[in-house]
Amino acid sequence: MGEKEELRIRKIAEGTVIDHIPAGYALAVLRILGITGREGTEVSVAMNVPSSKFGRKDIVKIERKELRPQEVDKIALIAPRATINIIKGFAVHGKQRVKLPQSIVNVARCANPSCISNSREPIQPTFRVKSDEPLLLECRYCHRVMEKEDVIKQF
Repeated sequence: MGEKEELRIRKIAEGTVIDHIPAGYALAVLRILGITGREGTEVSVAMNVPSSKFGRKDIVKIERKELRPQEVDKIALIAPRATINIIKGFAVHGKQRVKLPQSIVNVARCANPSCISNSREPIQPTFRVKSDEPLLLECRYCHRVMEKEDVIKQF
């Protein structure tokens, strides 16, 4: 072959690029954001692309969408080293790394069906982050520990 092979995805004019998603989790990010492909918004997904930092990574580009803080918090649950790039006029207008807070409130439900947070009580599901890699969340009420896959199943 001789020539360097590169993945080429068209630049977006306005929107968000989510970079450094762990390889194989781009579709989970789309699910978390509620993006089905039927919204009429252009979405590009690159999976298992080479990364000098992580070996392999996924990338998601979403035209005409800026993420809300709660959406960024959800992404941090499955991609704690992701980078969010805000694109305006085909250029990076802002860049932030996701940050997993020490406490997760009202983002996920406890996997324990008997937990009081799953009853009709007026409380919000709350978790303490025990570890971000691998993800381990401990329920404030029943102390059940949930893993990344437990969280992904909810979206």
